[in-house]
Amino acid sequence: MPAPAAVARRPRGRTALLIAAAAVLGIAGGTAVGYDVQAGRAPTTLPALSQPDLAYPANALPADKVPDPLPASQDRQGKTGGDLRKLLADRPAGWSEDRSVPGLGDGWLGVDHYARFFKDEGPMFEYFLESDIRRIAGAAWKRGQYRTAETYLVQFGSGTVQGAQDFAEGQLAYMSGTEIGAGNNGDAIKGSGNGRYYLYEVDRKPGYLPSYHARATVYRGGIAADIHIFDTVPISKKDIRTLAERQLERL
Repeated sequence: MPAPAAVARRPRGRTALLIAAAAVLGIAGGTAVGYDVQAGRAPTTLPALSQPDLAYPANALPADKVPDPLPASQDRQGKTGGDLRKLLADRPAGWSEDRSVPGLGDGWLGVDHYARFFKDEGPMFEYFLESDIRRIAGAAWKRGQYRTAETYLVQFGSGTVQGAQDFAEGQLAYMSGTEIGAGNNGDAIKGSGNGRYYLYEVDRKPGYLPSYHARATVYRGGIAADIHIFDTVPISKKDIRTLAERQLERL
């Protein structure tokens, strides 16, 4: 490849040298005047290090004046700081526990196991660590011979990075594509403001049963919910929408 053409530099003439000299003199002169003004001022007394007005009261507030704690509907920290597994939606009627998901033995899933669900598991693992991921809770159910459902609550730290929002929006961004996405724009999860659910195109391979897949993604605060349904027969929009709405209500 040929080298790029050289860019001529503007010559540094006498005008530039004069401007540089004036700038140096201006800084030196301003510094000297500043010292002279400061030297002529009377010393200023520093404030005391101990300020009694800032001390806490010696006695606690009387019981009748202690403010009531926030109700559960407003105390997000109390709701999300406890056992994250309790925020998973209840198992629907007619479903049973599915213990075949690797790494999901007691309702907790390691970041390394969750990253393996993605096509580029190495970069996803690094992404989670850099995004201050906190923990992942999950539930897996099955119904009939082949239908399975998985729900994962991915919680991020409460720092300046909006981990749950970035993760959920990143997932939604590629879902309309056909290579790794569902190949359509999906439908909005009612009442969420940010979540959507999708039906994938059927995956057919010689010698295998057809594979159907539905997915929903939504976030609330620092928690992103990732929901999937798999089956060998078509999955209706109502099936995935119902799971998504139930999980959104719990969050």
